[in-house]
Amino acid sequence: MKIAVVGGGINGLACAWKLAQSGHAVTLFERNELMRATSQSSSKLLHGGLRYLENGEIWPVREALAERNKWLARAPHLAMPCL
Repeated sequence: MKIAVVGGGINGLACAWKLAQSGHAVTLFERNELMRATSQSSSKLLHGGLRYLENGEIWPVREALAERNKWLARAPHLAMPCL
């Protein structure tokens, strides 16, 4: 399947990457330089889902921490851990 992704920010790149890994033919369209608009403004801080603890929701915290660890391992230049 051919898929077009519009936007080369973190969400567009992540979607394009995952789709390509799944075997799709992906074309990414970005008007400017990759990771320069909203991605550039991002703090790059991965919170780990701790806000869910207030409501006793453990599974989103576990899922967010696992996702954060994947980002830190695969793209440490695009993310930083909470201090």
